[in-house]
Order: sequence, then structure tokens, then C-alpha cells
Amino acid sequence: MTNKVNFFKSVGLKIILVYILLLLIAIQLIGAYFASELEERLIENFEDSIDDRLSLLSYSLEQALSKERTKDDPTIQEDIQSILTDFDSQDITELQVIDKQMRIIGTTNQWNRDVVGKITTSSDVQRMFSFRTQYPHEIKYNRETGDRTLTNTIPIFKNQTDEIIGAIFFKASVEDVYGQLEYITKIFANGTILAITITALIGILVSRTITKPISEMRKQALVMAGGDFSKKVNVYGMDEIGQLAYSFNHLTDKLKESYSMIEDERRKLTSVLANMNEGVIACNRSGAIILMNEPAEQFIGKSFDELKGESIISILGMGEVIQSISDIQETGATIIDVSEDDTLLLRVTFSIIQDENEDMSGFITVLSDVTEEEKIERERREFVANVSHELRTPLTTMRSYLEALTDGDTWRNEDIAPKFLSVTQTETERMIRLVNDLLQLSKMDNKDNYLYKEKVDFIYFFNHIIDRFEMNKYEQNLEFVRKLPNNSHWVWMDKDKMTQVLDNVISNAIKYSPNGGVITLETEIKDRMLLTKVSDQGVGIPKEQVERIFDRFYRVDKARTRKLGGTGLGLAIAREMIEAHDGKIWAESKEGKGTTIYISLPMMHKKWGNAS
Repeated sequence: MTNKVNFFKSVGLKIILVYILLLLIAIQLIGAYFASELEERLIENFEDSIDDRLSLLSYSLEQALSKERTKDDPTIQEDIQSILTDFDSQDITELQVIDKQMRIIGTTNQWNRDVVGKITTSSDVQRMFSFRTQYPHEIKYNRETGDRTLTNTIPIFKNQTDEIIGAIFFKASVEDVYGQLEYITKIFANGTILAITITALIGILVSRTITKPISEMRKQALVMAGGDFSKKVNVYGMDEIGQLAYSFNHLTDKLKESYSMIEDERRKLTSVLANMNEGVIACNRSGAIILMNEPAEQFIGKSFDELKGESIISILGMGEVIQSISDIQETGATIIDVSEDDTLLLRVTFSIIQDENEDMSGFITVLSDVTEEEKIERERREFVANVSHELRTPLTTMRSYLEALTDGDTWRNEDIAPKFLSVTQTETERMIRLVNDLLQLSKMDNKDNYLYKEKVDFIYFFNHIIDRFEMNKYEQNLEFVRKLPNNSHWVWMDKDKMTQVLDNVISNAIKYSPNGGVITLETEIKDRMLLTKVSDQGVGIPKEQVERIFDRFYRVDKARTRKLGGTGLGLAIAREMIEAHDGKIWAESKEGKGTTIYISLPMMHKKWGNAS
């Protein structure tokens, strides 16, 4: 985008408008205050002028109203009218003199002399006589003519006493006052227009000094967007704009360095992705494909150009498994079938990419060909289920007949028969254990292994299990060392299943411990998890085989395992049970120094139990 910025959308116009608006606001505030104060002062001066003249008139009228008259003296109306004739009635449009009986006895309105001698109908006069007090002046607006008139009723007191002997009702036009105010306002408005014009010109000059370096930086930004970091912007000073230009040049240098590093990393990433056997697909936070390597294209059967921007969930056909992109984080490894002509099973693994706020900004999808692995695993599961089903009934029957034979009348040969029966019974017990283990694993594979969880004090529970083993420790001259806390640690678990796990782990430690060896049992809290350790001083496990001891049927030393009666399934069952409790089990070992089995279980929240 290289189009020039329209003046009506530019920062310069905004600066000019800000200048003008600030000036208008200031002028309006000053004008409003000035007009209000000026109006108040003009009205006040006008009222003072009226009051001064009426004060003198009031004195003359008081003398006329208080005078004792003879037959030869003029009437009160004649005296009053004579006084009003001599009165300076400038600005006063109408003035009436009212006696204490509220009769009009004089008026300055020569066009309305008929009202003389009549009772006044003015509500203001009636109010004054009723409450015997003078009210403030009042300006009234005539809607028909648009004129504004100052009116009031002033009482006439007798000889400086509180006795009211009459009143003066007047109307005075204030149009001249408002005419002056309007004239002054026009002068103020003309000054405002002149000030705005000058301000606009100054604003144009100021805005150009600001927008010029900004325009240069904008042009430089467009050049940088094209990948050219060689140019710099001019620095006109060390004010804020100058510092911004300096920072912009510094940013250009840093971007140039970062761009070079990103290009190097991109080339490395492209090389790594191109040489991977697994398919890798990068997606944004909405699940749209933004990058994929060649193996992923081969697995899916389409090129990146065809799939770019498409939803990964739709492409992999996982809409039923993953209802929303937010479910990606909770989804583990999933096997999907993308077979067309030949069978092809893929393991799909999602890895979340988080931003600095730990929010998902995207994710990586790894596709692995597990067709052969799944085939072998499926065959082994079928074998385990079939063998378990077929062998349990005859082996149990064999055990029953052998027990009857041991106690029956056929027990004759005291040398051969007891040995034969003992060996047969031992092998039967071992095969029954194998069948039971196989059945239990089959249940776990078929999600038919239910947990009956309850709140358990794990330390008390663990001590109880160790006590059972310590009763027979002298058979191998073993020492049990407990490193357990004294306080309670509460765990939500299935006691029977966890007993089976710990029995298996401790039994293995006993089996592979040398005579006089030490078995150490520890418990600690780590990252809100209860970590249990069972360590022995046995022969240990080769490093490359440690991770495989939890696989089904896997034995490190097959001959010794068979001699000790192992089935190769104990740790596999333990792993299944621990994972069903949302925990983890793993091992660490050194050949010749022993093995440590770790069991990690989630602890209960404090509000659910007395967890430490």
C-alpha cells in the first residue's frame, strides 16, 4: 500500500481541528462567562438607575399623599398627575400611583387615563399590599411583541414609618440593555472568527512539522515491509518526534538482524522437516494448516498447496473426536485410519504452542505410521483374551483335583508323589496368576476396570502395607527403611487397586534384593502430587531397558523371572492402575546398584480433606 494519505484523513487535519476545538471551547467558556457577567451588570445598573429616580419620586408622592387639603387646594389626583408630568420617565414605559385603597390615582400613560380612579387589577400590586413588603424587580417577556420589560411595585411609606400609604407600579423597557449586549456579542463573535482563522494557519504550520517526519517513517516502513532494511529516516531534532525517528532507525537495525536470524532458522527448520520420517503439520489457533512437510503430504495424499488454510480436524476426519479447537489441548495421542487401497494407521499427536500469556497461539500435529505396531498390539490383545478365556476353567479344575489327590487315599508313595504334587500345584498357581493378570489387563484394555475411589490417608495406608511385608523380612534377612512423614496426606483412590500396585512393586523389590539388602520406602509432596519411592539394592536394570519394564510380557532376565514365579505383567498392570488414578509410575536404575520405582498421585484439595 503506497497511496498518499488523504488530507481529510491525515493527522495534520486532526491537529488543526484540535487547535480550533480547544480555542472554540476556551472562547465559548470565556464568552459565556463574559456575557453572563455583562448582562448581570447592565441589568443591575439599569435597575439602580430606575431605583434612584423612583426614590425621588416616592418622596414627592409621599408628601402629596400625606398633605392635609382644603377646599381651595387642588385634588390629590391633580397633585399626583402634576408630579408625574415633571418626572423623568426615560426608559419607563408606564408608571401608576396607587393609594392604600388600591385605586389608581395617577399614570404616565396618556393613552390610558381612563384607569385613574379605578381599583388596580395588577396581581403584583395586590401581592405587595397583601404581604406589605417589596419584592425584587422582575423582567417579563412579551411573547407577542418579543419585548422584555422590567416591572415592580414599590411601596410609599408615611414619614419614614412602616405605614404604607400608597404604591408605585412601573414598567420599564430593557431592550436598550439587551441591544448593547447583542452589539458586544457581535464584536466578540467577529473576534472569535479572526482568532480561529489565525489558529488554523498556525495549526497548518505546526502540523507540517509533525507530519513530515511521520510521513518519512511511513514510507520507510513500506520499504521495510518489502524486505529492504538499508535505508534510514532523517532525524530533525531530539524532541519526541526526533527520538521516535532515532528509535525507528534502531528498530530497522534490529529487524534486519532478526530477519537474518529468522531466515537461518527457517532454512534449518525446512531441512529438519524435509528429513523427518514423521509427518509434521503446523496450524494456527483456529486449526487452519499453515505448514506441512513431505511425509505428511504422503500420508494424507495431498500437497500442501491443496491443503493450505484447510481445517486440520476436517482433513484428518476427527470431527467426532474433537468437537472444538479448544479440545485439542486435552486430546492425547489418537490412532486414525486413513486407508484407501492398503491399510494405513496413523498416530496423531498434538503439541500446543503457547504465547507469552500462556494462551494457545497454534499447535503442531505429528503423524506417525503405526500400522505394524497396531497390528502386533491387536494380535497380542486377542491372544491374551483368548488364552485367558480358554485356560482359566481347566486350570482351576486341575487345582481342585490335585488338592483332592493330596488329601485322598491314593497318597501312597512317600518319596515321589508329594514332590510331583507340590511341583504341579506350584505351576498351577503360577498359571492361574498369569490368567488372572491377563484377564485384568483385558478388562483394562476394554475399559471395563472400574475404580471405587474413597478418601484415604495414604501415609497410614502405606505403613499398613509395609507392616505386612516386614513380618516376613527375616526370610531373606532384609531391612526396611521408612522415610515417611508423621502427618496425614489424603488421596482419592481405590484401596484395593492401590494395594495391588504397592504389593507388586514391593514384592519385586524383595525378589531382586540380595540377602541382607535394604529396601527404602519414601513419600514426599512435589508440585501438588504425592510422590512415593520404593528403592532396592538389587542387580539393577540396563539403561536402555528401564523404560520397557512396564511393557506387557517384558522381562529383563527371563530365566530368573520364571524361577521367581513372575508373569511379566505385574508392572504393566501397575501402570494401568496408576494412570487410571490420573497418576504416573516410572523407574530409575543403575546396574549393580539397585532400582527405584516412583509413583506419583494427585493429592486431594485442602477443602476436601486434611491434606498437607
